[in-house]
Amino acid sequence: MQLNPYGEDAVRYVTDLTNSPPTSAKELAQRSVAAGMVLDRPVTDEDLAEVLVYVDHWAEVVDATTDAHRAELLNALLADAARHPRLTDHADGGWHIHYREDGQSLAGVLRAVASVGTALHLTGLGMHRLGRCALVECGNAFGDFSRAGRQRYCSPTCANRDAVRRHRARREKENGS
Repeated sequence: MQLNPYGEDAVRYVTDLTNSPPTSAKELAQRSVAAGMVLDRPVTDEDLAEVLVYVDHWAEVVDATTDAHRAELLNALLADAARHPRLTDHADGGWHIHYREDGQSLAGVLRAVASVGTALHLTGLGMHRLGRCALVECGNAFGDFSRAGRQRYCSPTCANRDAVRRHRARREKENGS
């Protein structure tokens, strides 16, 4: 059952593309298929270029310092990529809502899915639910899907690395004092 193709998976995918941009149209196609996107046409270098520009703009949404600025930036992405909602049953996949035009390139589909998914994520869970990893040497973007909504790190690995660093610093301070 496809409940919301514009939800968490879309935010996770655009986050992944932001943190590790694809370097070729072939890689973009492979990663898109792995993320569950349906490719209706070949992925081109133009798709790649458009996606790279989009993820830079999406990163600005992540880095916005106020809810109002985040909403302003995301509204601009929505205005550019999304369309009025409509019911569709393309490829006999079951009726669902699309916020994009039919027949778009992968870049157009990705922009719409990621923009609407991000809007649903932020309005459903909280406008603060995007961020950058608190580990200084990391800085990766993340979507906060935690229950408490207080995620500070992009992964458990970074959280653990920072916890070990803080623990060692406390131990050194205690032993040095």
